Amino acid sequence: MRQISEAFAARLASGATTLCACWRIERRDGEVFGATDHDRPVSFGGVEHEPVFALAGAALETGAGLAPGRAAAAGALDAAFIRESDLEGGLWDGARVDVWRVDWRAPEHGVRVWSGRLSEVGRSGAGFVAELVSLKADLERTVGRVYARRCDADIGDARCGADLAGPAFRGEGVVVEASGGKVFRASGLTAFADGWFAGGRVTWSTGANAGAGGRVAVHGAGEVAQIELAGAVRFPMAVGDAFVVTAGCDKGFATCGTKFANRDNFRGFPHLPGMDAVLAGPASDRANDGGRRA
Repeated sequence: MRQISEAFAARLASGATTLCACWRIERRDGEVFGATDHDRPVSFGGVEHEPVFALAGAALETGAGLAPGRAAAAGALDAAFIRESDLEGGLWDGARVDVWRVDWRAPEHGVRVWSGRLSEVGRSGAGFVAELVSLKADLERTVGRVYARRCDADIGDARCGADLAGPAFRGEGVVVEASGGKVFRASGLTAFADGWFAGGRVTWSTGANAGAGGRVAVHGAGEVAQIELAGAVRFPMAVGDAFVVTAGCDKGFATCGTKFANRDNFRGFPHLPGMDAVLAGPASDRANDGGRRA
């Protein structure tokens, strides 16, 4: 049950109040932003909430159970303060969101109706949209490490330690043909085997997408290599666009050794017994001397 002040309760009971939604958003770096579905700025809780009309009609879902509630997916947020550089840098990932119902005629009165975090932030045309989940989603968050056969580091990060700057793991290419927003053919990558860059990353050096990057889904080798990205680029690719691409990893122990000579830094548990070993029992048709587990 939500607690509201007697003064606010009296205004609600009078039937003369005018309510709006105020969204307070706090990023990981401590920056705080405000947005409202009202047509004028609303000052509430020490934060100036600017009009963001994409908030109008956003549905907030919650329940008495432990399943995390969600905010309306498309168009929940589309604010000018979400800059592309901050988005690419991950500053909006997991940002805290508090939604208040505020009387815009008397903005000192308000009640919090929903709290959560940004779960996904992406582009929508010239702007950005965000999806949110309630704080109950923290109950589903993995705490600590999970025992698994595959590596849980990202290729090239501090835990992995692989040096992707070397010529064996880094290529420079130029687009010779583009198809849609995800597939292109490129020159300059003839020295690399088929699939070498699958799971790696493309960073655009020139063209409309310069400075942006994306993950490689498929890499086909040849005199002219074919690359398919996991997601479409923001602007159309053009012949002559230059890029840098780094090798990918399937996070397997064998790949870590044969491709990167990096087994000492492998962050998985490749010798972890599987379910067959866990469930195995004694057999009646052979000696049970432990030889099959060697």
